[in-house]
Amino acid sequence: MTDEKSGAPQPMGGGELPRTVVRKRRTNASLIWLVPILAAVVGVSLVVNSWLQAGPGITITFQSAQGLAEGKTPVKYKDVVIGKVDKIRLSGDRSHVLVKVALDKSAKAFATRGTRYWVVRPRIGLGGVSGVDTLFSGAYIGADTGDSSEPEDEFKGLENPPAVTHGEPGKSYTLHADDLGSLDIGSAVYFRRIQVGQVVSYQLDKDGQGVSLQVFIDSPYDRFVGTATRFWNASGVDVSLGANGLKLNTQSLATVLAGGVAFQDPPGPHDTTAAADGASFRLFNDVTTAMAPPDGEPHYIRMRFDQSLRGLAVGAPVEFLGVNFGKVVSIRMDYDEKTQRFPLVVGAIVYPDRLGQAHDKLVALAKQRGDNADISHMVGKLVEHGLRAQARTGNLLTGQLYIAMDFLPHAAKVRYDPDLRPLEIPTAPGSFDKLQEQMASIVGKLDKIPFDQIGNHLNDSLASLDATLKQVNGKTLPSLDETMRDTRKTLGTANDTLSSDSPVQQNLGVTLQEVQRTMRSLRVLTDYLGVHPESLLRGRQADPVPAAPKPAAAPATPAHRSQP
Repeated sequence: MTDEKSGAPQPMGGGELPRTVVRKRRTNASLIWLVPILAAVVGVSLVVNSWLQAGPGITITFQSAQGLAEGKTPVKYKDVVIGKVDKIRLSGDRSHVLVKVALDKSAKAFATRGTRYWVVRPRIGLGGVSGVDTLFSGAYIGADTGDSSEPEDEFKGLENPPAVTHGEPGKSYTLHADDLGSLDIGSAVYFRRIQVGQVVSYQLDKDGQGVSLQVFIDSPYDRFVGTATRFWNASGVDVSLGANGLKLNTQSLATVLAGGVAFQDPPGPHDTTAAADGASFRLFNDVTTAMAPPDGEPHYIRMRFDQSLRGLAVGAPVEFLGVNFGKVVSIRMDYDEKTQRFPLVVGAIVYPDRLGQAHDKLVALAKQRGDNADISHMVGKLVEHGLRAQARTGNLLTGQLYIAMDFLPHAAKVRYDPDLRPLEIPTAPGSFDKLQEQMASIVGKLDKIPFDQIGNHLNDSLASLDATLKQVNGKTLPSLDETMRDTRKTLGTANDTLSSDSPVQQNLGVTLQEVQRTMRSLRVLTDYLGVHPESLLRGRQADPVPAAPKPAAAPATPAHRSQP
C-alpha cells in the first residue's frame, strides 16, 4: 500500500489486499469530456441566438421563378437586404411558383397586410428602362410596406414594379373613362406640359361600362388639382383644320408613343378648393371637350327620316342653330306597313344645358306662364313655330352627314305628343335632299326631250348645208371672183378719170364755180324780192340818193328815261 498523502508504500498486514488509488487519472478523463460539452454548449447557444435573431418566414407567389435562386436571391428595401430566398417550389396545380423567404428580425414589419413584393429585373418599355443594375448583380425581390400592422405570411407577388412606393409625397386620384385608349401603367400626367405624375393602375368597372384609372400626382404639384379641375387624354396628336390653317397639338413625343394624361382648371370663374386625396374625376377624350361648359342632364330623343341617311354615323353631332348640343347614338331601320317604306329611326343624346342662357330663359318663361318646364313640353312650343330636324351635309368631300335642328318658316303642320316617350322630334328633308329631287326632276325633263329626232334633223340639215357649200365653192365663188376683178378694173378707170390733172376734173371745177355764182345771184334776187315784191309788176326802181349823216344825239340820263 502507499500512503494517501505521501504516496509511499505501506507494509501489508492483516491479510488485506492492496488497493490502488487512481484519483489523478479520473481528473484527466473529466477534462477530456469537457471539450465536446463546451462545443455542444456553443452550438446550442448559436442555435438559440439564431432562433432569437431569426425573423418571420413568408411565402410569395409568382407566375415564374425566372432569375430567382435558393439561398442566394436577396430581398431588398431601398437597396438594404432584409431577407433571403430560402426555398422555391412549384404549386400543386403547376400554375405558379411558391417562394419561401426568410426575413430578418428587423424586417418584421414586412410580414404585414398590404406589403408588396416584386422581382426586380431589367425591363425595357415605352415608359423607360428599369433594373439596369441587375445585369451584373442578378435579380432580387423588391419590397414595399404598407400602413397595416396585421400579420400576414402569404403574399401575391407583383408581375411589374409598382409605379409609386409607399410614403411618397403626393396624392392619388381616380379617373373614369369610356375606354383605356393608349394609356398604360407608367403613362405620364402633365400640367401645362410639365410632367407632374403618372398612371399607377387601371381596372375595368364592375358593370363593364367603363374603365377606372388611378393616377398619382407628385407633391407639390398636387395642390393644383381642385374640385373643378378637368382631366383629358393627351395621347397621340391632335390635328385640326380651320380658318386659321392647320394646327397640330401634342403634349410631348412620349405621349405619342406611351400615352399620357393632362389636366388644367376650366376658364372663367370656378371653385378653387383643393381636391382631397382619392377624389374622382371624369377623363375626357380631348381638351376641347374637357374645357367645354358642363353638359348637365342628358336627354334621349328620337327622329324618323324617310330618306336615305348614307353618310350619317354613330357619334355624328346634333346641332341646334349651329350649336353642338348632342350626338347620334343609334341608327335603326323600321318598316311602315301603310306606306310600304323603310324609315330610318335615329336616336340621339342631347344636353340642353349646352345652350346656356337660352335654355335658362326658356325654363324661366315656362314657369312664369305656369306651363310644364319639362323639355318635351318646351320642345312642343318650338315645334309649333317650325322646329324640324334635318340631315345635312357636313363635308362635301367625304359626304358625312350631321343632324341639324332649325326653324323652317313654311314647314307643314305636324302632330306632336309631348307625353310620348322617348321624345320624338319631327323631321324635314334636308337641303341636299331637295337638291337631289330638283336634279332628278331636271333629269326627268331632259329625258322627255326627243334628242334622237333632233339629231336626225340636224344630220339632214348638215347634209343640205354641205351640198350648198359645195355648190358655192364650185360655181358661186369663181363667178364672184371674176366680178370682183371687173369691179377692180372699173374702180381703176374711175380713179384715172377723176384724177386732178384729168380734163374731166378741170371741167368739173369750172362747172362748180359757175353754179356757185348762179346761186349767189339767185340769193341776191331773193333778198330783193323779199323787200320789194312790187318789183315783179313795176320793175326795179332806181336806188335813192343817200342822205347826209345827222349828228349823234346826247345819251339820255337815267332820270329822263321812259318807263317801259
